[in-house]
Amino acid sequence: MRAMVYRGPYKIRVEDKDIPAIEHPNDAIVRVSMAAICGSDLHLYHGMMPDTRVGMTFGHEFIGVVEQVGPSVRNLTPGDRVMVPFNVYCGSCYFCARGLYSNCHNVNPNATAVGGIYGYSHTCGGYDGGQAEFVRVPFADVGPAVIPDWMADEDALMCTDALATGYFGAQLADIDQGDTVAVFGAGPVGLFAAKSAWLMGAGRVMVIDHLENRLAKARTFAHAETYNFAEHDDIVVTMKRATGGLGADSVIDCVGAEADGNFLQHVTAAKLKLQGGSPIALNWAIDSVRKGGTVSVMGAYGPMFSAVKFGDAMNKGLTLRMNQCPVKRQWPRLFSHIQNGYLKPSDVVTHRIPLEHIADGYHIFSAKLDDCIKPVVLPAAG
Repeated sequence: MRAMVYRGPYKIRVEDKDIPAIEHPNDAIVRVSMAAICGSDLHLYHGMMPDTRVGMTFGHEFIGVVEQVGPSVRNLTPGDRVMVPFNVYCGSCYFCARGLYSNCHNVNPNATAVGGIYGYSHTCGGYDGGQAEFVRVPFADVGPAVIPDWMADEDALMCTDALATGYFGAQLADIDQGDTVAVFGAGPVGLFAAKSAWLMGAGRVMVIDHLENRLAKARTFAHAETYNFAEHDDIVVTMKRATGGLGADSVIDCVGAEADGNFLQHVTAAKLKLQGGSPIALNWAIDSVRKGGTVSVMGAYGPMFSAVKFGDAMNKGLTLRMNQCPVKRQWPRLFSHIQNGYLKPSDVVTHRIPLEHIADGYHIFSAKLDDCIKPVVLPAAG
């Protein structure tokens, strides 16, 4: 098969790899019909995440058609059109039994920190991802779901991570009726978080970014107020002034490790690879939420030693909530919102890129060229 292969920071290729095989009776092999490049894939692409090994195939957002199933699989049959959550999970451990699928204890040797994620380094289990023509899906009776007949492919694809994660971020923000919610980051997850905040009763939604095309999308797609932090001397002061000096009731960090930080943070993270990113967006969230408010963290972070303002969070009496999204837990509500017309996830898709040109897709997305917000990858498997 043809597959995206990592060769080092900023170096990816499309190469021939063996088609994955059934390794366990609960496995399925899925022929990928559509994948996506996620903002968190860029952390891998930039060399920011630990134990990202040469030869790995990225891609934790994908849908496809079941090609083959192991002898123990009961819920899927070859030919089924399926969506696969980015979480790899067993469905039966202590955490899965409580719906914490992203914290599964049986799928990752590093499970004390995180469960399994497709195509996201050996820190997350070492599973090859879906930016390929075929992918092995473990625990096939647990994770994948047959896509409803009425759901379009691109909408289903967004449900495998970006939409579910944005919705989860709004859930964790503890939004009460009429609350003011601020969202840092107007990428796909931030756009979905802002849109979801309205569904949870927000009375005011503010989105902060520095890319005008993404802020424009936040206004049209999420109907949010927007602020370009590059146009303000201190975005935290601006946010306080915009909220009567109090701060937002809830803030959702949808930026993560590669926020624009100070010079030291950039050198230690982006240049010397001594830490997994800059905490600048998280600190902005802590500073701009009101006392007693909630900060929800959806941005992906690696190990960091530069100062997070934890003392400020404690003294302000903040609630900090965060996790990798347990994707499948969100699907019943999201399906209902999509079917009823409250959400059209594919509206954030801006680029559709053949797998053979995925290196160009990563470059366009990474460099923020051509007003790229969300790129979809189209494998050639027939």
